[in-house]
Amino acid sequence: MPAFRQVGEKQLPNPVLCMAWSPKRDLIALANTTGELLLHRLASFQRVWSLPPSECTGKEITALAWRPDGKILAFSLGDTKQVVLCGVEKAEILHVFPMQHPVTCMHWMEVTEENSALSSFYNSEDESKLFLPKLPTLPKSYSTTSKIFSEEKSDEIMNLLGEVRLNVLVLGGDAGFVELYAYGMYKIATLTGVSGTCRSLSLSSDLKSLSVITEVRSADNNPEICYIQLDTGLLSDCLSEVTRMARKFTHISTLLQYLHLSLTCMCEAWEDILMQMDLRLTKFVQEKNTNTQVQDEFLELLLWGQSSPELQALLMNQLTVKGLKKLGQSIESSYSSIQKLVISHLQSGSEALLYHLSEVKGMCLWKQKFEPLGLDSAAIEGAITAVGSFSLKANELLQVIDKSMKNFKAFFRWLYVAMLRMCEEHVPPELNKMTQKDIAFVADFLSEHFSENEELFDRKGKYFNVERVGQYLKDEDEDLVSPPNTKGNQWLKFLQESTHLKESPLLFPSFPQKSLHFVKRMMESVIEQCLQKPAEVIGKSVKQAVFLPLYTVPESSENTPRLFELPSLWNDKKAKMHYVLFCMPEVSPSKLYLLRKGTDPNRHIPNSVMSIDLSHHLDNTDDDNAAAQPNYIYSCLDARFYDDEMLTVVLQGSEEENRRRVLAQLPLASALSCETEFNWQTHLRLDQQSGAIPCQELVLGNQWRELESMKAQFVAVNGIRKVACVLSANLRHIRVFEMDVEDEDDEGADSQNASADQDGLDASMTSQGPGEESVEAEDEGGEQKGAVFQKTEEHLESEEALELS
Repeated sequence: MPAFRQVGEKQLPNPVLCMAWSPKRDLIALANTTGELLLHRLASFQRVWSLPPSECTGKEITALAWRPDGKILAFSLGDTKQVVLCGVEKAEILHVFPMQHPVTCMHWMEVTEENSALSSFYNSEDESKLFLPKLPTLPKSYSTTSKIFSEEKSDEIMNLLGEVRLNVLVLGGDAGFVELYAYGMYKIATLTGVSGTCRSLSLSSDLKSLSVITEVRSADNNPEICYIQLDTGLLSDCLSEVTRMARKFTHISTLLQYLHLSLTCMCEAWEDILMQMDLRLTKFVQEKNTNTQVQDEFLELLLWGQSSPELQALLMNQLTVKGLKKLGQSIESSYSSIQKLVISHLQSGSEALLYHLSEVKGMCLWKQKFEPLGLDSAAIEGAITAVGSFSLKANELLQVIDKSMKNFKAFFRWLYVAMLRMCEEHVPPELNKMTQKDIAFVADFLSEHFSENEELFDRKGKYFNVERVGQYLKDEDEDLVSPPNTKGNQWLKFLQESTHLKESPLLFPSFPQKSLHFVKRMMESVIEQCLQKPAEVIGKSVKQAVFLPLYTVPESSENTPRLFELPSLWNDKKAKMHYVLFCMPEVSPSKLYLLRKGTDPNRHIPNSVMSIDLSHHLDNTDDDNAAAQPNYIYSCLDARFYDDEMLTVVLQGSEEENRRRVLAQLPLASALSCETEFNWQTHLRLDQQSGAIPCQELVLGNQWRELESMKAQFVAVNGIRKVACVLSANLRHIRVFEMDVEDEDDEGADSQNASADQDGLDASMTSQGPGEESVEAEDEGGEQKGAVFQKTEEHLESEEALELS
């Protein structure tokens, strides 16, 4: 009786390009050719949700990886060169960051090494909560692109960082592009010196080395598969420092995003309605025949209660009493929204940023620990100064808003009364009382704001700048049209007269001529330089320890999806070994090869290469005619490490037995205890010296199962959850198995009614809506879980035709 119980089967409408099991739950993520990301549960292969491709991300998913705690999925997009972090619970995009090259492979690992210096840090990590107020969530009414800050969560950034223990997302691409991101968000290393296109990578859990499989063009222009081991000793030696720095910088980069989104909300709160006053006054100047200034016309109305026919026409026909009232209300609500955003979001975000940067400055001063990682105290000081300047500019904006609100209130109140008198309507007595002080206030406002400016007409197509807040929110490099008037400011006068204070590093520069956007961009670029420096320094410390050319790529593999193709890398945490699993079909189709290297490049491990012979290992012990059966010759289509001691393989028989496909488990204990050491001739490729590789024969026992009616080609496994998913050569037919359970329902399933099976299969093919089921929901219906969908003859024929095409 074959092992492994089939728990689900599906024909998918679109070919699958990547599949990966969750490290913590019975969930598998699939990415298809349309750019859709799907999450399925093991039980009957139910769909939990789907994330369709969006305009802001892209449609060409090239790689997929789970965060080690199973709460976040990372996927890369080839068409837009981006990496996206997606929350597993609700299928929402949490974070997107751009890449310089398209990503071809990714691996997300967690550090398992314990470190005494780290345990004290784990306990003190949340100290910032004691000193900083919680960041207010961004208003939902605005079109902010990030979900991180718009959800009501206790602490958004901590949710993104996950556990305190360091985890690293490793990304590889074309032209030797390799980058390491701590917590999947902050770049800690940009590697140089890797040759070729990355096909697979694995960072060891002790951080001592990074194994990379690359495809390199050889001297005769043939693609060669090579194994490279990079020494990442600096990361393991400075583990606690790297962890501290990464968490701090992740806080800082998320706070920058928070400030950026807050400013976006402010720009949306500032309405174009505020421009109407300026545009109407310009139109009025262009149309009127007299030479008098607009300012004088309004002052005449204020002082004598008389207006020219032109001004009367502007007020009564264009502006109207109703329009004036509406304009006044719009300006007030717009200004108060911006004011609230500055006080609650910009100021609290800047304070948090200053706090975290000051802590980083303290780290910089501990030179023996943090200088090797590229922390530069002068650069951090510059960043602190830039944040201070941004806070000052936000404060300046608050003063401008405050002054504008008072001015507009007084101006609109007076103009409203004047217009009511013009149309001879009743003026409410409470509005009619204007003191001499009020008149002087409005006169000052008119003389300051209603003067024509010829330069302004060239730049903006208007003569006036009555509204002063919008200029701070314009994302342009031009100086402010009307910078704040600092005449009579005692503090500024004192500073200018004091030679010592003028150049003091303790005072933040204020940039009076610049907009808020300009100062924010300047702050971002200064902080960005601080964030990038460690990635360069750590990247340069990584050196190539091993370079081994393995074999040339067979021409037949050009059309195979690279995402599943061997070689496969495995990181054995207990034995501290990197394993590389590969086939060389051109040299010996019935052999599977295993290369192993210690994760510590400075430690020599013998038996670095061996092969496993797959010729005749289906041991039919249950069959009475076993002795009469010939030995089968098998070749390996795909192989993955199930755990430290077991391989899961998809095998294909020879022509004589109709190329039947088999799913099998290969125990590795005898292979790994092989004593013969292979003497590698370093000037030759491995396939040129394959005859000298030590070989092991394995007997499967009953650890195999024939995959009937399926052109199986690829497999994805998770040994912790004891599950496997087999994919056909046409990338659209999937079968899911529980690996440590015998299939008791086999006989019952065979006798199922064909029409019922067809219905079941059709039902499984209909796509379920996104968000249909929570990730946390328990698997239901044990009987259903074991059900096997049998297919009718017609369906199989159509599938075979598809595969052949």
